[in-house]
Parts: sequence; structure tokens; C-alpha cells
Amino acid sequence: MTTIAPSHTAPDLATPDRHAALKFITCGSVDDGKSTLIGRLLVDSRSVLQDQLDNVSKSGAADLALFTDGLSAEREQGITIDVAYRYFATPARKFIIGDTPGHEQYTRNMVTAASSADAAVVLVDATKLQWKGVDEVTLLPQTRRHALLLKLLRVPSIVFAVNKLDALEDSALPAQATEAFTRIREALENFAAQAGIQVAATIPISALQGHNVVSASPGWCGYVGASLLSLLEQLPVTPAELARPLAFPVQWVEKFSSSSDTHQGRRVFWGRLATGQAQVGQTVTAFPSGKTATIAQVLNHVRQPESVSANHSAGIVLDRELDVSRGDWLLADTADLAARQKVSGTVAWMDDAPLVVGRSYWALHGHRWIKAKVLRINHRLDIHTLAQTDAVALEPNAIGHVTLALQQPIAALGFGESRVLGSLILVDTATHTTAGALLIE
Repeated sequence: MTTIAPSHTAPDLATPDRHAALKFITCGSVDDGKSTLIGRLLVDSRSVLQDQLDNVSKSGAADLALFTDGLSAEREQGITIDVAYRYFATPARKFIIGDTPGHEQYTRNMVTAASSADAAVVLVDATKLQWKGVDEVTLLPQTRRHALLLKLLRVPSIVFAVNKLDALEDSALPAQATEAFTRIREALENFAAQAGIQVAATIPISALQGHNVVSASPGWCGYVGASLLSLLEQLPVTPAELARPLAFPVQWVEKFSSSSDTHQGRRVFWGRLATGQAQVGQTVTAFPSGKTATIAQVLNHVRQPESVSANHSAGIVLDRELDVSRGDWLLADTADLAARQKVSGTVAWMDDAPLVVGRSYWALHGHRWIKAKVLRINHRLDIHTLAQTDAVALEPNAIGHVTLALQQPIAALGFGESRVLGSLILVDTATHTTAGALLIE
């Protein structure tokens, strides 16, 4: 038996913050075993009660996928439609899992979940790949699309999990399990290198049997390395954007009716800090009005006065009244944010109607809604060849590069600098459905 070392040089994984939960998603093509994998993680880590296990058992055997298929349509059709979140913990850390759908028409749900994930496990069904002889394997389009979206959304840690290899051990497919994993791993590594995707690991697993999921199966399929759960316990969480100056999107304005309250009658602006830290005495500028004030008080999520940092909710009281409402921003006077009325970036198109030049959409930046018009489609990304091609429209689930003209300016950064300040959600003006996600250059 050929021994295969882990497909990564051990990354510099600092000891994870034991108080911070790792938020990760499972994704990939249809029926690759995403829901079953999550069920296996929950059962083998002893995170489900006996009555929960009984509820998903049929003829004495547990249907692990039913732990996440909560919608009646999902149970009837045996597919995942919406993102299902589950929570569990091990002695090492806490986890939040998002089970995302594999069908193309539900790609928007996958993008939504990935946009806030710390890590992603991309499932690859070894039984469904297209073989060219015994040496070359072709990845499924949805596997490639999901991996590309994870890269575009800058998900920090990406793990490939090659599933259902146990089904090859007694099959007549082109290669037995060990040889198949070697070829599949090579195909994944070649694709990742071509696309510029950093891969944390490539692991052979059996979600159904439990191989290499919670406990390691040394030597199975020639793999010697950590189990999937052991790896997840070591992956870092996405760090808060503390190095940048304060950027605070106002979500809700609270007005006290009495001037005798602790805030002296001033309004409290509530929201979640995108970057930096909010402290008493800071000078801030309201965007888009341009008016300045000083922070008089900062409240945490339980209304206690204290400094609040990025990724946490806060209430901010200013030393004087400014015309600030939902959708406005409070920015540190040192923030180097330019007001942009034209933006370009990569778009993941998710609407059934194609994106075409000249059409207008609602754009959501933070909590601010503005109109956006498509000026041009710069190119389309071919997910098979990774080439940039000319396009007059972007069809559903396409990835392309576009330029938008905004009705009003926004204070934005590139997505590489800030997830919140560098992203726009495009919404159809007639149906109000999410049409696309734009990552600003």
C-alpha cells in the first residue's frame, strides 16, 4: 500500500482562541454527502441526544442527512435548499456549521453562508467524477464553482474532503480507493494551483462509515494525517479588522423621550462595528453628510459603557446632535475612505434573469440602499478553463467582472482590505430577490 502524506505542508496554525467558535460551511456538488458529513460530526462527537437520534432513524439505522434537512421540501426531495446551521462543541473548541445546498439554482444561499465563514469543507464525491482512462479525472462544474467562490469571498481556510471512497473499494470503477484518492487529489491540487486557491488540506473520508471524520483512520486510502475534526479544531478564526480606523454602519437609531436619562436626551446609534474600535473621545464624521462630532459614550450589547471593537455590536452616543439615520456611517476622522460613485469588481451572479448592461438594481452597502446601474461587463470567468472571456451578459451562477455607476457615493474599500466595506449586494428592483454579490476592487 502506498502511503500518502497529508496534501499540505502543515500551515502555521496558531493556537485557536478557545472562546471563539469556528464558523465553517460544507459545500460542493449535489449529493456529495454534505448533510451526511455534518450528521456524522454531530453523532460521533456525541453532540446529539438519544431522542434526536431516534427521530432520524429508519429501520434501526440513522439517516444522518436528516439532522440538517429541516424544511419539509428538503425531507421529501432528499436535497438541501436553504442553509441549515448547527452548533456543537468538543473539549478543544466550539463550532457553528452551515450546510449549504449543492444545486446551481441555490448558489445564492451558498454565497450568503460563505461570506461570513472562517473555513469551508468542499466535499468531492469520488463515485461521480468523470474518468479519462485510469490516470486523469475531471472535477464536477459545481465543485469548481464553489471553490472559486470561496476564493473570491476570501474564506481563510479551504479543505477538500474526498468522500465515498469506501464505495470504490469493492467496485469496478477505474481505480481502487487508494489509487483513486491519489488521482483525485492531484486533480484538486492542479485546479487549486491554477486558480490561486490556498488549500489547508485534502483528506479522504467516508461520511457514511465515519473514516477520517472524527477519528483518524491511519493508512486508509494511503492517507496518514489528522482527521477532519482534528484539523478543524486547529484552524484559525477570521481576525477582526482592528488595524483599520473606525467604520460603523448605523443600523438603528434609538431616541430617548426624556432629557433626564443617562444619555441626556441624545440619540443612541446602534450597529455592528465593521472595522477599528469605538472609544469615548474619538472624533467621527457622519457619512454622507460630512458633519463631525465626538463620541461621548459607547455602549456594549448589554448597554454597559465600554470600548467596543470590530465584529461586535455597539451603541454610540455623540456629544452633539447630528442628522444621522439608518444606512449612514460613522467614520473615524483618520479613515482613508474615498467617496466612490463608480465601482468595479467581481460579481457572483445569482438571479434567474441575466445581468445585462444598462439595467439598474438596488445596491446594499452596509445598511444603505442606493440605485446602481450596470455600465459595462468587463469579462466573464470560464470556470472550466479559468480564462477571462468577453461577455454581453452574465447568466445565472456566472462569475464576471463589472463596472457600476451609483446614484449616490459610498465610502468603500477593496474587498481585500475589508469584507464589509468592500462588498455590495445587488437586489432586483421589481422582485426584491438577491441578484448578485459584488466584491469591490
